[in-house]
Formats: sequence, C-alpha cells, structure tokens
Amino acid sequence: MKDMQAHLEKLQIQLAECEMIRDLATDPKKRELFSKLAEHFRALAGEIEKAMAEQMSPTFPGRKTHEPFASEEEP
Repeated sequence: MKDMQAHLEKLQIQLAECEMIRDLATDPKKRELFSKLAEHFRALAGEIEKAMAEQMSPTFPGRKTHEPFASEEEP
C-alpha cells in the first residue's frame, strides 16, 4: 500500500506541474500538450485511488451489503 501511495503522490506532483506549465505557456501547441498530459496523469491518479479504496474495502467485490452469506442449512 505504501508503494501505491508513493506513486499516487508522484502523479499528483506531475499533474500539478503540467497544469502550471499549461497555464504559463504562450504557445497553443504547448498548452494543448500539457493539458493532455495533465488529463492523463489525473486519470492514472484516479485509477490508483480506486485500487487503494478497493484494497481497503471490508466487503467482497460485487457485494452490496455486510450481511453474512446464507448458510447451506437455510432453505
């Protein structure tokens, strides 16, 4: 989990740097490039956050409740 957090932090820094460069760029092509890079880093960071949340979730994937499984003895 620590490695995922470290990667997330790196992506967030790269995202912020791309947004800063985009905002300071005067060349439209550079603005477009750094805007695309920022969106890419945002998507990657979102995927890592999602994976981290799934690892911390106490439920099984696909289950909506915390109710126990039905036993074989019950009809």
